[in-house]
Amino acid sequence: MVSMPSRRLLVRLLLAVLAGALAALGLAPVGWWGVTLAVLLGLPALVSGGLSARQQGAVGWALGLGYFLHGLFWIMEPFQVDAARHGWMAPFALVFMAGGMALFWGAAFWGAARIGRSSAGRIWALVLLWALASFARAYLFTGFPWGALAQIWVDTDVALLLAWLGPHGLTLLTLAATLPTGMVLCGLATPHRRANMPHSLPVLALVLSVGAVTTLPPTVTMTDHVVRLVQPNAPQNEKWDPTRIPVFYERQLAYTAAAPRPDLIVWPETAIPWLLDDAGPALEEIAAAAAGAPVVLGVQRDERARYYNAMVYLDATGAVAGVYDKHHLVPFGEYIPFGDLAAQFGLHGFAAQEGAGYSAGPGPVQMPFGALGQGVPLICYEAVFPQDVGGAGGRADFLIQITNDAWFGQNSGPYQHLVQARMRAIEQGLPMIRAANTGISAMIDPLGRVSESIPLGQAGYLDAKLPAPLAPTLYARLGDMPILALLSLALAALWFRQLRKGGVVLH
Repeated sequence: MVSMPSRRLLVRLLLAVLAGALAALGLAPVGWWGVTLAVLLGLPALVSGGLSARQQGAVGWALGLGYFLHGLFWIMEPFQVDAARHGWMAPFALVFMAGGMALFWGAAFWGAARIGRSSAGRIWALVLLWALASFARAYLFTGFPWGALAQIWVDTDVALLLAWLGPHGLTLLTLAATLPTGMVLCGLATPHRRANMPHSLPVLALVLSVGAVTTLPPTVTMTDHVVRLVQPNAPQNEKWDPTRIPVFYERQLAYTAAAPRPDLIVWPETAIPWLLDDAGPALEEIAAAAAGAPVVLGVQRDERARYYNAMVYLDATGAVAGVYDKHHLVPFGEYIPFGDLAAQFGLHGFAAQEGAGYSAGPGPVQMPFGALGQGVPLICYEAVFPQDVGGAGGRADFLIQITNDAWFGQNSGPYQHLVQARMRAIEQGLPMIRAANTGISAMIDPLGRVSESIPLGQAGYLDAKLPAPLAPTLYARLGDMPILALLSLALAALWFRQLRKGGVVLH
């Protein structure tokens, strides 16, 4: 195949970056999902016209680069907490993160060109491999599924399909309903292929399935339990300031003491500055303010020179009745990968037990929360991972997330984090209790709807009724494996079909 002139390829790459940036408008807080669909419908035109596998991979990477540069722009915010020292790192962090995430997309586009002999074969291979790349982002290298295409649907009825398909299944359906249709709309399919290519089947499946789940949606009922969400609104650059710590602590105490008594009070992640073993006087004050109501709060704790990011449950007497340690930590944010191994070679500054980060807890669990029943505790980043939320075993009554989204600033990050919490609620058919330091604290019902919330950047508290759980969803029962099996079988079938047609493209 004759290589495309470098100038034309450069134009395509630039267009791909722009298209990716536009596609990210479907993510919160903008939520223009129609723009994302328009980009997907037009994408076949961008990868048509004699691109080699390497060139198509480059276009896919450029598309991902634009998408993640825009969608993950919030990762620059943590570097602004101490801008004088760390601000210069922010652009590099964004570019490297976006470029790394874009590699998954680039690999999918490259693989599609290798497998597909015809234009239609390439498009269908791209549908499957792109969905597989969504899996890979969620699982490989500790995972980072933030910004998945399924997230564009959260404010629509399409999001209800998460209960059946999960996020990766909904991503697959989204791609299958747009890319082959886009190939026809862009005039890239011959009349014969237009008549025989099943591009309309995924569209029909999407319409029918959305119609089915919205015609007879599950009925959400409320329990009699009232939960108080406490939001102190401590900016990250003030959170550990010795002169400001008393302000935020007293604010939380005042919110806790307000009448009437709820059934549970929830403070956010790392809500107090003292280690758990040193926090006895503070816990007594908190219990006194709660006046018999149990309290959940985030606290750091140490055990044998290791530090943990923990959630503790104080019962009606103020005693510590439950402790959960965060197990899915943020690489380089909460720990240094292979820190313990580095310590064996004398690099003690990289080891969690030397105070350079947290150690991981044992994994997803259920925890009893008194009269409210069994809950699945999640700390911050853990609500991003559907496989973790569903990995606690058994059937809980609710999900509970405490988080410190002050790290994300006031822009897109907190909104996107909330979206993912809402998705986890739909997937499991469970309500979500969410307390965030600077917001957005919210009570989320099992259909992913925010029943009550405290806006971003405001201090306050709210008392909200806890919704009852729904029956276990199909996704809660089966998880990701059925979609992974379907993708694998479909890819194998497509591969053999292309071989029968005359071999796969190997350039």
